Amino acid sequence: MVTADEIAGIAVFAELSEADRERISRAAADITLAAGEYAAYEGGERALFGLLEGKIEAVKHVEGIGRVVGVRAPGDIFGEVPVTLGTTFPVGFRAAEPSRVMRLDPDDYYAVVAAAPDVGREIGQLASHRISGLRGLQGISFEPSVPRAFVVGERWDAACAELRHFLQRNQVAFKWLRPGTDDLTDQWDGPVPAPEDCPVLRVVDGKTVVRPQLRRVAELLGLSTEPEAAEYDTVIVGAGPAGLAAAVYGASEGLRTIVIEREAPGGQAGASSRIENYLGFPSGVSGDELASRALQQARRLGAEILVTRAIMRIDAATRQVHLDGGDVLRARTIILACGVTWRRLDIEGGEALAGKGVAYGAARSEAPASHGFDVQIVGAGNSAGQAALYFASHARSVTILCRSAGPERTMSQYLLDQLAARTNIEVLTHSEVVRVEGEGKLEAIVVRNSQTGDETTLESGGLFILIGADAETGWLPPEIARDRRGFILTGAELTGTDRWELERDPYLLETSVPGIFACGDVRFSPVKRVAAAVGEGSMAVQFVHGHLARPAAARVG
Repeated sequence: MVTADEIAGIAVFAELSEADRERISRAAADITLAAGEYAAYEGGERALFGLLEGKIEAVKHVEGIGRVVGVRAPGDIFGEVPVTLGTTFPVGFRAAEPSRVMRLDPDDYYAVVAAAPDVGREIGQLASHRISGLRGLQGISFEPSVPRAFVVGERWDAACAELRHFLQRNQVAFKWLRPGTDDLTDQWDGPVPAPEDCPVLRVVDGKTVVRPQLRRVAELLGLSTEPEAAEYDTVIVGAGPAGLAAAVYGASEGLRTIVIEREAPGGQAGASSRIENYLGFPSGVSGDELASRALQQARRLGAEILVTRAIMRIDAATRQVHLDGGDVLRARTIILACGVTWRRLDIEGGEALAGKGVAYGAARSEAPASHGFDVQIVGAGNSAGQAALYFASHARSVTILCRSAGPERTMSQYLLDQLAARTNIEVLTHSEVVRVEGEGKLEAIVVRNSQTGDETTLESGGLFILIGADAETGWLPPEIARDRRGFILTGAELTGTDRWELERDPYLLETSVPGIFACGDVRFSPVKRVAAAVGEGSMAVQFVHGHLARPAAARVG
């Protein structure tokens, strides 16, 4: 409980009357923070805080890296910018040591300044000071972000593209330097890498490696690749929206949780340029931003996230998870959230130019590199529409190629409306790519009209293929039932079949092996949406609790 005397210790409230301080003390929340715990997160809802004991750091995240930009001592306030401007917190506030703060909600703060206008003026002046000047938020915004790594490689080099995507999806700030440009000679310290050595990665204040494997990249950058324990309450396979949601809920509810991801967090959704219809983001949100927020949240709550680790096999009887490299994890439960992979398009020359202009999916990082080029997108779903809109802001023209009569039946209306408003986006219907051409890089594609048989050659600076996805579940043990396309059967699909052997019915997301659950796109379900995947990931944790609460004998029948 905050007392009136403690309120008097906050500088801006020191001159208030005893009655006003008593009124504030009754409204203020008394919050105790452990070292490293946040009083307010960047982007959090507005409130005014006063520091009673300890030390608070202001932390700004840029490119996934937290930077301390200020410090608060006892008697100081923080939150004056959001309560003055009516915005969210522009920076986070984290306890540097065990601390105690008071918190005033906006309505209580406004009641204070209505009774004591001088307090409002003083807090407003303090907010202005925090915003302006080289040491304020304006100064911070003018400072260029400092990369953690430099990458040297050509745009059309498949290995370079893979490296850049890996860094971006793991929230690693990097600078891409292309051979033969002034940027390379100006910013690369030492001899310029030879073309045959590219891509080359240099970690700031660290090592330089030639054509590195992603596991090595992760280790150099301090990303987690090794499990901390041998046994976990739940092992989550895949760090897409479903897997990250399961990690957030599992870790927050006290389960020892680990996520195994073979590439980088985000899944297919991580490559979406803009998701306009995700609840809570009125201006839309990019897939990598959504994944970034979820990843930070899962880590903060205590989940381990391993990247560049593949699962070689799962022992259904013992629930042991065998990783590449020989590590074996014992899991009380397993959540399969391994997602799906983009379906390949069988076109002449496609494999030879994969990664050299022909891409499956459409990473946001590729859009700026398409400046001045004509690009084509194959697909008629929301992913294709989102990619077209994002690329249209950089490319000279964007052409959507649909095998059907148009995307009206498969694409959301808001995307159709936005596509129609862009003058550099064209939709070709009844069209399919039959051949791609180029020497060492994509230069042109040949498109056939399925109604007339006519073929047209289009110049191409990038072909992005988004034509649906397949489940890659052949590595799972045969005890886990799947449909003919590889999607995992759960819940009602198993009831009454010989694949479910217990007397009780399976949980909604439970596979044919009790204690192993599936969620997200890898699960047999007609709904393939980011929001659905997040919901299933959170539900899976509830079923994990239900399974663990049963007597050991009842778990296996």
